[in-house]
Amino acid sequence: MVELNPSASFSLKIELEIPNRPGALASIMSTVASVGGSLGDIVLLQRNLKYTHRELTIDASSTEQGDKIIAAIKSLPKVKVISYNDRTFAIHRGGKISVESKLPLNSQSDLAMAYTPGVGRICRAIAENPEEVYNLTIKSNTVAVVTDGSAVLGLGNLGPEASLPVMEGKALLFKEFAGIDAFPIALDTQDTEEIIKAVKQIAPVFGGVNLEDITAPRCFEIEHRLRQELDIPVFHDDQHGTAIVVLAALYNALKLIGKEINEIKIVINGAGAAGIAIALLLKKAGASNITICDSKGIISTQRDDLNSNKQEFAVKQQGTLADAMKDADVFLGVSAPGVVTPEMVYTMADQGIVFAMANPIPEIQPELIYDYVAVMATGRSDYPNQINNVLAFPGVFRGALDCRATAITTNMYLEAAKAIALLVNDDDLDREHIIPSVFDKRVATTVAQAVCLAAQRDNIAQKPITNK
Repeated sequence: MVELNPSASFSLKIELEIPNRPGALASIMSTVASVGGSLGDIVLLQRNLKYTHRELTIDASSTEQGDKIIAAIKSLPKVKVISYNDRTFAIHRGGKISVESKLPLNSQSDLAMAYTPGVGRICRAIAENPEEVYNLTIKSNTVAVVTDGSAVLGLGNLGPEASLPVMEGKALLFKEFAGIDAFPIALDTQDTEEIIKAVKQIAPVFGGVNLEDITAPRCFEIEHRLRQELDIPVFHDDQHGTAIVVLAALYNALKLIGKEINEIKIVINGAGAAGIAIALLLKKAGASNITICDSKGIISTQRDDLNSNKQEFAVKQQGTLADAMKDADVFLGVSAPGVVTPEMVYTMADQGIVFAMANPIPEIQPELIYDYVAVMATGRSDYPNQINNVLAFPGVFRGALDCRATAITTNMYLEAAKAIALLVNDDDLDREHIIPSVFDKRVATTVAQAVCLAAQRDNIAQKPITNK
């Protein structure tokens, strides 16, 4: 097993009563460190002559390690554990999002306008002019986050109920980063036709649809059909959000080492939704030498087990991932933990670029190859250069909604990637800073502007955008 760094995703809050004497708190700190925990905030809640009552925040690397930390503290003499909880579970209790009213309801007249009988006038206005739904309802700023629970994070087919925490989290990110009201829709079916039918039936409420955590290759068919049959933007974030951020990071990594995208050899490990989408976008951006590998090795023309999406990228070469990586300039991993060895990286071209994006454990731990590559990125927040979709999807939808785009196009992806990349100026660009922070408040606005301009150039914007 790979030993992970402690993370807030396995964070504990512990209330303790310990003797009020010199060294008592130090012994707690030493114990936590001895079992691999990372001590955060220490809050003094109460103190008397005999005892101090404190609240500790401690990060662990796994649930099992968290249990060891609790047990180690309990074993200390004269230390009383009053209570403890898993902070991640605590913030999920009752859900992470809510629906709130924008209007006061303090009088009969308020009610008469917001609901009956006044609301009937609004219904009639929309019936007479359907476009008014964008002006008189939530539709203009609302996105459906739709899943069937078949590919939840890297955890697999967990079903619709178990997918809800992820969909709620997505809705939270939409609101926090782009001011968009998003709502989780977890469908109790994994039938392609039923999913398409269900999304079409709920579409009147929403200004856009974000597909999430649906297995490949069904996700390709679902997105393709919905784009054909709906007149609102449909975006599968696992595909295109990932591709946009990877391209943005790659633009800056290549700038740093002085290579051009049309001259390099790229290897992608993972031929699911993200891998295929990355390959398609890189191809549109000018890359011409792309080799994709799946669990059986190189996607080769000699294989007879390829679906249509893989066939588009089949090459003559046969072999393993190790064979593919020889002389590669770039490795992009959207696959599984630990599938790349240092020896495989050593065979890459000089000034190699490695994006190992499997989560939570990357294809190769950065520490193993840091001195042998020019640029290293992962999907984790505790290493530099996090490839995080939140850099893309809030701004993409913000732009699409603002200009009332009827679709989301490849040109919008390309412009979004360029916009993200340009937020890292030349003075700040270095091997540990090729991508802006997800908390950079410029990101969503900048991406939205780029998306709007691309939509206008593609003639799919129904609403002109004026500079504010």
